[in-house]
Amino acid sequence: MRSTQAHHEFKARVRVWAEKLDVQVNVITLRAMSNKWASCSTAGNLTFNTQLLELDDDVADYVIVHELMHFFVPNHGRLWKSLMRAHIGEYEALDVKLRRIHSASLMEAPVQ
Repeated sequence: MRSTQAHHEFKARVRVWAEKLDVQVNVITLRAMSNKWASCSTAGNLTFNTQLLELDDDVADYVIVHELMHFFVPNHGRLWKSLMRAHIGEYEALDVKLRRIHSASLMEAPVQ
């Protein structure tokens, strides 16, 4: 089981990024998600996959900023990509890393 401390630290990371990006966050939730790493709502609610607690900080930051950017840009078009690059740099490499992690976790999942 993941520690309460890890949850608090992750949520604090989200709040730091939200403040840095001037995003008003309402609720931050961590829960198991089978098909995605995170989601956000127009009400300012963010939900993150608990698997992020096990990943490197740079990958977690990529997911956090990815979701926070959707408060400004609802898609993954040129503006979104420019904002990601401005805040994360070469975010594409982190996206590839995250996709590899996801693929590996699918292979390890028990067959039902």
